This record gives sequence, C-alpha cells and structure tokens, in this order.
Amino acid sequence: MHPEHNDPHLWLEALDSPEALDWVAARNAATRATLDADPRFAPLAEAILANLRDTRQIPYFSEHDGWLYNFHQDETHPRGIYRRMPLDAYRTASQAWQTVLDVDALAAAEGEDWYLDGVSHYTLAPSRALVSFTPGGTDASVTREYDLETGRFVEGGFAFPLGKSQVAWRDADSVFVCPGWEGAALTRAGYPREVWLLERGQAWAGARRLFAADRKAMMVAAWRFLDTGGEPLDMLEVSDSFYAKRSMLVTAEGSLLPLALPPKADIEAWSHGTLIVKLAEDWIQQDQHWPAGSLLAVPLDQQTGVLGKAHSLVTPGSRRSVEAVEASLTRLAVTVLENVKTRLQVFRFDDGRWQPVPVKAPVDGVLEFVDQPWQSDVLYYSYSDFLTPAGLYRLDLAQGGAAECLRRQPAAFDPTPFVAEQYSASAPDGTAIPYFVVRPRTLAFDGQAPTLLYGYGGFEVSMLPYYLDNFGPQWLEKGGVFVVANIRGGGEFGPAWHQAAQGAARPVSFDDFIAVAEDLIARGITSPRRLGIEGGSNGGLLVGAAMVRRPDLFNAVVCEVPLLDMLRYTELLAGASWIDEYGDPSDPADRAALAAYSPYHGLSANMRYPLALFTTSRRDDRVHPAHARKMVARLEALGQAALLYESEAGGHTGNAGQAELAEELARVLVYLYRQLMD
Repeated sequence: MHPEHNDPHLWLEALDSPEALDWVAARNAATRATLDADPRFAPLAEAILANLRDTRQIPYFSEHDGWLYNFHQDETHPRGIYRRMPLDAYRTASQAWQTVLDVDALAAAEGEDWYLDGVSHYTLAPSRALVSFTPGGTDASVTREYDLETGRFVEGGFAFPLGKSQVAWRDADSVFVCPGWEGAALTRAGYPREVWLLERGQAWAGARRLFAADRKAMMVAAWRFLDTGGEPLDMLEVSDSFYAKRSMLVTAEGSLLPLALPPKADIEAWSHGTLIVKLAEDWIQQDQHWPAGSLLAVPLDQQTGVLGKAHSLVTPGSRRSVEAVEASLTRLAVTVLENVKTRLQVFRFDDGRWQPVPVKAPVDGVLEFVDQPWQSDVLYYSYSDFLTPAGLYRLDLAQGGAAECLRRQPAAFDPTPFVAEQYSASAPDGTAIPYFVVRPRTLAFDGQAPTLLYGYGGFEVSMLPYYLDNFGPQWLEKGGVFVVANIRGGGEFGPAWHQAAQGAARPVSFDDFIAVAEDLIARGITSPRRLGIEGGSNGGLLVGAAMVRRPDLFNAVVCEVPLLDMLRYTELLAGASWIDEYGDPSDPADRAALAAYSPYHGLSANMRYPLALFTTSRRDDRVHPAHARKMVARLEALGQAALLYESEAGGHTGNAGQAELAEELARVLVYLYRQLMD
C-alpha cells in the first residue's frame, strides 16, 4: 500500500456517506454565508439569469428535413423543451416554436431528475431520434427512441438503461451499441469495451457482438458515415488509450477490416470515397512523409479496407493548426487557426481529388461550426470575438457568395471603452506564449487593475476568444481586466504545442501560465494583490498547481471541478482514461513526476495560500468531487481557510437549470470582487 493510501481524508471519496455529506454541507453553508449573503449576490444572479433568458439570444439549432430543432430553457421550462420551426419563420425572428419534447413534463411524469443529454436524429428519416436523458447532469444517461412527429416514445422501439453507453444509428432498423450500463463489460476507466449490433424488435439476448476490447483499453465506439451518392461506411474504433486508437471497417456481414492508419490519427469525415484524416503524429505512407498536424484525404477501398495514396488538404505551420472539419453533401469545410484566429477553407472534389475553392468569410475573430450539414451544402456558423456579439450565419457552400446573417446576439455592453489585444510572454525555456487581454482603453498601467487570468492547457483543447456577455457588464465595466492564456498543452498550434506539456512534461503548462501572470505584472496591468486565476477540470489542475507553486503571485483562485490528487486520480471514476495525458501513478517514473506537481500533495505548512474558491458537483461522475473536497480538507488541516461549494446537480459539464448556472457565476463574481476589488 502506498503511504498516501493512509490519507486521513480518503473518507471524502465516499459520495453518499453521512460523514462526507455532513462535511460538505457544513462547507457549503460557510461559503453561502460568505458569498451568497453578500448584498451583491442576489442582484448579480438576477441580472445573469435575465441575460440567459433574453428572448433575443440566438437560438442555435440543428437542421433536419426542413425543420430547425432547438433546445430551450426558461422560467416555465427550467429543464427545457426540444422544439422546432421552419427556416422562413426563423428568418423573421418568430417565437412560434413547436414543442416536440417537454423534459419538465417527462421528469414530472416519471418522477426522475431528468435533463436532456442529447438528440441523435436518424439522418435519412430525421423525425425518428435517439434521445438521451441524464439524471442530474451525470455523464451516465438512458437512451430511448422518440418519434418527433407524434411526440411520443416509439412503442417497442430502441431503449437502453442508465450507463455511459454509446448508441449510434446504423440504419432505420438497427443500431450500434457499446453498452455501459450495470453488468456490461467495461474498461478500467469505466467506459464500454464491447460493440454490438442490435436489430429492431430484437431482444438484447439476440444482439450480435462485433468486437470486445481488452479491459486495459480506454473505450470503444462504432458509427455509420454517409457518403454523397455512394455506399455508407460503417466504422469501429478502439481507443487503446486517450490518443492511440485502431480504426476498423465493418463489412455488411459484420466482419472487421483493420485500416492501416497511424495510432494517433483522427478520422474527421468520409466523403467521395476518401477518409479525411487529421494526424497527431508523423506518418510515412507510400514513401511520402506527412508531418503531425496535417489534414489529409486518404482514398479507401471499401471491399478490402486498403488505403490509397494520401494527399494534403492543410499543411501545419508553427502557428497554424486545424481546428474543425465538416463534410457537406459535396464540399469539405475546415476551420484553421492562424495565431489563434480562425480562417475558413472550403474544398470541392474535382478530377479525383479535393481542390480548394474561394469562400467569403470573416477572418479577424472566431468562426465556429454550429450545425453539421446533414445531406446538404448549407453550412451554419457563428462568428464573434471578445467585444463583438455572436452572429449566426447561413452559407451555401455550393452556390458561393456571401453568407446570410440569420440572427445576432444582443449587445450586453458598450464595447467602445474597451480594447482586446494579443500579447506574448516568455516562458522559462524561451518559448513565446501568446495571451489575450481585454481591458479599458484608458487603463493606467499602474498595476492596480483587478485582473482575472483564465487558462486550461491540456488535451489539445484551444482557448479561443469569445463574447463576454456576462463578464462585460459585470467585470469590465467595473474596472476589471480579462485575460485568456494560450499555454502549451492546448491545441492552438497543433499536436506539438499539446505534446510539449504532456505526461511528465505537464509542469511546462504551469510554467507558461505563471509566465503570463508575471508578464501582466511586468507590463503594469496588475499586481499580485489584484490578480486572480480561474480554470475548470484540467484547468482546475492548472490553477491548483499555480497556487501551490506561486502563492505569492495571486490573491484569488477559482478552481472548478478540478483534478488535484494526481497520485490517486486513476482510481477515481473516469481517471484511468487520462493516463495518456498525465502518466500512470502505478509506473515508478510517472509516479515521481506526478508526485512532484500534484497540488494536493504539494501543500505545505510553511506557505501561506490565497483564499481559494473550489467548486464541484456531487453528480460529477467524470472527475470525482473528492479532488476538491480533499484539497479543502488539507488546507483546513494546515490551518488555512478555503471556500468549497458542491452543487447537488449539474455534473461535470454544468448540465443544470438556468437559475443554478446564474447562481454559480454570481458566486464566482462576488468572490472575485471581494478578493480583487474590495
């Protein structure tokens, strides 16, 4: 047994023990007494809730068979409704939505704490959908077949019990199922390790098992790609770890044909007989060297599974990376990051290969796809930046021309007094680390501006500019500065940027983050007294580590749904799935590296730490709430104060009602006011 297994705080890992729940309740009460009792809390929560419920907010949608489907929450429907309207009505800003599924009514009828977790329309008959519901926001969900025309669950239709399952349409009468419910074969990380094919009307006992992975794998998945005028492609993917996977073609008979792709490659699309593949490692194929970060088109023979000669769509650069890919009926749309700003590139299949075609799209902010173009060439995207409200655009890729703006987000504040700039800090190894600063134009640069620094730095996730609809009026207009750091570990500049802070090199991301903080101070933007940091999940690990390493540098730390005990993280919930990202505590070399930076183990009685706010959810079945609980308990044991708030619902992703979301943000803002402004 390892010494830390005798940790006196291990009882906090028990989700439902009376001792743990009483302890959490006492800390929640103390946090409410400090933050919720502040006279600024209630007005803030009301203002944020009003913004969330503003009917002028863009109702984003997915388009199916002429209908625009949208999920909506308001005071009448706090759990939400799934609704639809035709495009012509949407263009007029109509509010005449047709409700097709009322989650509040379902939860009341069944006496369950249901929230909508996802809707998967069957592309070729989109009035049929697989609808998933989660109890209280967990990753685990139930899935049932629903008829959107009749507004009823399909009698005798597909239905699967609670679990972290993966279910995908194969055709109108069959589904691929990767079971994650109780009693199913699961991986060490708690995800499915078997793929089954289930036919309509078939009992589960009659389903056909297509594949079973080793328990040491991370998970399995299966799905169907549709191609323009061609045969569908059934795929099975085995994730041996978070980044290494094996892809297989599933034949009509159910046999498997392995594809000779490198382990670290993602299949982004299937179109015109070609796989669209993004590389996370170098690949030599047919004597051609393709660098990591490349986006390739690879011909595939569906009868044999043999890959043809690849050709390049996007070549990576030192400050360029592929962000997202969508395949429309006849086109490919790709967003490329150029120094953390997006560019849209479009390709047409012509003369046996994909050729670039010109496209008119904005270039100075962030363009994000908001709907997959189901069997059409219409692309929907949003465009915004820190100071520009989002616009929702409709672009016909086949017709060309300018995009049509369907809706604009209402301005939450006047942007005139503010400016958004991109700076660069120097990491300890000399690498330039970019970051964005949103500040008043008249900033005095005297080190007195209350400043919030946000970061993530992991899993190749990019931190992009976004409209500050709540932080604008509630932070910028009160004299605050907002900062987003593009540190290594993220995906802003492709796989190499991520891998530079992966595994034993994880502290590189902490060093980058601290370098940005020091640069903000050196420029006279802020000072340690006025500087706060915020991050969630992996970002919670980031800010926890930064606090432990440099408690002198910050006066506020918002640490949300965090990983903090890095020597036991693989033993808690889905933790084992992240070994690729952090390393394995059971490996002596990895263990030494993890122990050196684990925030929970790095706390010292000889240091004074800023009063930090830790938030988590009892329903988080991805990152265990014990991480936050134990960090607060250890700080208390060292005689230092800390704030903890653990919500009852919402899970890891905050899948809860609007009122709960508004209160959560208001609580964070009050904490920041008290620590950095008062």
